[in-house]
Amino acid sequence: MGVKMPKKSKPQRPTRDEFELEELGNQLLEAHTEKNKVTLIVFKKEEPVQGKIVKLDGQTKLIHVENGFDTVKVPFLDILKVESAPQL
Repeated sequence: MGVKMPKKSKPQRPTRDEFELEELGNQLLEAHTEKNKVTLIVFKKEEPVQGKIVKLDGQTKLIHVENGFDTVKVPFLDILKVESAPQL
């Protein structure tokens, strides 16, 4: 008979209410419209994602962030926080 190992629970994405998600969406939309640089704190990513939001894809629910020559696609629900990036 084998020893039963406890199941490893993977970290759960924090749940947010409708108001918080709407506020996050508004911040992203404003940054996209005004072409501001942002810093996104993303669930399960050690480094924040920085750059300009070039596309808000409603179909795939991905936020496209351009930083120099790279475009990073971040799932909307994985974004924990939106901050204004310092203007250099």
